[in-house]
Amino acid sequence: QVQLVESGGGLVQAGGSLRLSCRAADRSIFSFSAMGWYRQAPGKQRELVATTASGGGTNYADSVKGRFTISRDNAKNTVYLQMNSLKPEDTAVYYCNARTSYNYWGQGTQVTVSS
Repeated sequence: QVQLVESGGGLVQAGGSLRLSCRAADRSIFSFSAMGWYRQAPGKQRELVATTASGGGTNYADSVKGRFTISRDNAKNTVYLQMNSLKPEDTAVYYCNARTSYNYWGQGTQVTVSS
């Protein structure tokens, strides 16, 4: 079992910033082939936001390129998602994901962007 502990969500005005954190509580993030963030808005399917591979490569959804940055602190066993220039359409529950031969998920953290 993998425990992913998320934090950093909240309410922010459009144009503002938030930083999400995802800490692997009981396992080194090196053990995952990739980690990332997904989001799910009401009535919509869960979608990829950003991922970072163990080798260092990153991938972003087109809708967040240039605004969001995913990074990792290996010493803290934590992956971050820095979100700038937030828009109301970024409102969703954000989920941390860690991948081996399985997909592991965090509990989700709400991000609400007001116009």
